[in-house]
Amino acid sequence: MASRPFIYRGQGFSLRGEKGRFVLPPSFRKVIRESSEDQRVLCVAKHDRFDCLTGFGLSRLDRLEEELDREEDRAYQAGRAFDRDTRSAQLFGFQEVPFDDSGRFILPDFMVELGGLDDQLFFQGGGAFFTIWNPEKLFAMGPDWDAAKAACRAMMADAAKPAKGRGRK
Repeated sequence: MASRPFIYRGQGFSLRGEKGRFVLPPSFRKVIRESSEDQRVLCVAKHDRFDCLTGFGLSRLDRLEEELDREEDRAYQAGRAFDRDTRSAQLFGFQEVPFDDSGRFILPDFMVELGGLDDQLFFQGGGAFFTIWNPEKLFAMGPDWDAAKAACRAMMADAAKPAKGRGRK
């Protein structure tokens, strides 16, 4: 896997389309492919603190074991208990979801349920990963999320507009 960090930034929005598919935003799709040796695989997991999912490319696998070691060391330094087996299962228990060249993908039903998702997804860049939100869950977040909420509202409004040229005579 590549050694340089891959950064997810910006936002995106997708409605559930035909056959239950969502569309990965192009900028995120590009980073995933670059970080995954050109494989079209989206890794998806439950966020450990927020009511959403996280997404990332295969390159992050190299860093998960290091992250586990850091968390264990911090817990030890703070005198807290740390269950390495449980945390390892959480970090490595992600789902690999294939996507096509257009970014279309189908989330497994259990991931949709786990993330509290519905027919709309909002994607928020977060550096080494991105978050995948049900807009209603995002809107329930505190003021630290106001910029993401504003972007989500704008993208929802754009998605609700009729497509130009369709159905017009």
